[in-house]
Amino acid sequence: MTEASNPIIRTDIPHSARIWNYWMGGKDNYEVDRIVGEQSIEIYPDIRTMAVQSRQFLIRTVGFLARDAGVRQFLDIGTGLPTMQNTHQVAQAIIPAARVVYVDNDPLVLAHARALLTSSTPEGVTTYIDADAHKPETIISDAGAVLNFEEPIGVMFMGVLGHADSHEDMIRIVRTVMAAMPSGSYLTLWDSSDENEQLVRLCDEYAKTGAVPYYPRPAAQIHSAFEGLELVEPGFVDITDWRAEPPDIGVATSVYSYGAVARKP
Repeated sequence: MTEASNPIIRTDIPHSARIWNYWMGGKDNYEVDRIVGEQSIEIYPDIRTMAVQSRQFLIRTVGFLARDAGVRQFLDIGTGLPTMQNTHQVAQAIIPAARVVYVDNDPLVLAHARALLTSSTPEGVTTYIDADAHKPETIISDAGAVLNFEEPIGVMFMGVLGHADSHEDMIRIVRTVMAAMPSGSYLTLWDSSDENEQLVRLCDEYAKTGAVPYYPRPAAQIHSAFEGLELVEPGFVDITDWRAEPPDIGVATSVYSYGAVARKP
């Protein structure tokens, strides 16, 4: 969610997508990202667990939407760096003709998108939009060239709306996007809460590095993004508890990140 007006890839300022990549064991990061990543682990040792569990949440939710809800189109806003089991790979493994549009405006993410975000099936469509999540009207307009807005769409905000400037801004973004979606579409969203002091401190220190701040919010504020939608069981829960099998978890404690899947009536 960096400014589209700055196309330069900065290697002297840590970046959330690259740090996240480092925590997940990826190689698409720079020394400054690894330094901040290790400092973050010292502050909040479970951050790596959170990163891994967030990807497990994506795999389970996209699998549910494609397999059980029959969703054939996905709009993944705030994509981040491609890693393993990305949205299109999960969806197209179940529905080969699934159409997936990724949205980001970070130059490093977009460079990787051009190289890696390609359909995993001949029938599928996978593409990306260079757009800022703070400008949902642009996203809707551009996505309309690929997605059919008369058929259900799975909208995804995976751990990115903490970068919104305020709770009100977060809600504005979600409401604007979902208002454009047809009945039967789904919202999948998770973000980190402010319950854990170590996690809050980590985010405070991260902001001091010059990177785009991430604001953990009360769980109730994250929950409010689903207002007017029909929550799918088990509802709004810690991401480690969303339809997870014991082998997928490996943790007994909360990662203080909450999310849900909800249907638009």
